[in-house]
Amino acid sequence: MTDLSTLVNHQTRLAARPTGAASRENWRFTAEPVVDPGADGVVVQVLMLSLDPAMRGWMNEGKSYIAPVGIGEVMRAGGVGKVIASAAAEFAVGDYVTGSLGVQEYCALDAGALGRAGLAKIDPGLAPLEKWLNPLGMPGMTGYFGLLDVGQPKPGETVVVSGAAGAVGQMVGQVAKIKGCRVVGIAGGKDKCEFVVRELGFDACIDYKSGSVRDGLKQHCPKGVDVYFDNVGGDILDMVLTRINRGARIVICGAISQYNATTAVQGPKNYLSLLVNRARMEGIVVFDWADRFPEAIREIAAWMAQGRFHSREDVVDGGVAKFPEALNMLFSGENFGKLVLRVADGR
Repeated sequence: MTDLSTLVNHQTRLAARPTGAASRENWRFTAEPVVDPGADGVVVQVLMLSLDPAMRGWMNEGKSYIAPVGIGEVMRAGGVGKVIASAAAEFAVGDYVTGSLGVQEYCALDAGALGRAGLAKIDPGLAPLEKWLNPLGMPGMTGYFGLLDVGQPKPGETVVVSGAAGAVGQMVGQVAKIKGCRVVGIAGGKDKCEFVVRELGFDACIDYKSGSVRDGLKQHCPKGVDVYFDNVGGDILDMVLTRINRGARIVICGAISQYNATTAVQGPKNYLSLLVNRARMEGIVVFDWADRFPEAIREIAAWMAQGRFHSREDVVDGGVAKFPEALNMLFSGENFGKLVLRVADGR
């Protein structure tokens, strides 16, 4: 077991709530000793952190599906790590785990915090660690349950997904193909569009940066849209609503186009299409399916082993000090695939 007294924990804490895009001034970088979590607690060395659009919302004050990160608190983040000290029966030193670890180098969890962090063992032999933050992690669970339980795709239907090259978009499109659907992605840039068609197997992808989304939908969805999985909101959501079929299902997962806005969030202007087409729009929060994560992991891992499912991760080095710049890559579109911050090399 590691001598905790020799370790220093570098952390990134929220210093001020941002207006618009977050900058380095919104963060405070601290260093403190690693504490002994006591009886039944564990200490995890953080190896990789998941960077997600939802993080921008967690910085804002106000009611949401989860409490905002408090000023002065370590920034909330899901991650994977390795247990280096344990007094908990369910975790041994050397176990690889995933959970809410925070933007820090070490996460000390007492007995009460273990459940809140959702700490769970993972098998690095089943897939590389970064895959546990993508198809086998929260993005994978979001896409899997959001599409299958809420979108309810049927063979032969047309499924459209925005943010198609991103973590959730990758999952949604491939699961829809496995379920026998026609899949059209929306992504930014030629390389991303080629990736989702050639490597992920989408039927088509619309490049919103160099063409008309409206024209692309007409071309690639000639029979209309049955399921739309929305990760971006804004104008693209409005355009898709003009193409939905009767009984369509619109899954609201995120609205990355709105997260850094300094004015009120813009809702759908074409919402009356829901009335005309007797369609349904429903928001999702992945934690609602937490008790079913193991079943999804088993099925996704099997698809991966069969070569039926692929994913791409964009791993950024630099540790917790790099967090502010790495997070903003999500909103500038610089990342290509699921964005992951490497904190340490623990393999």
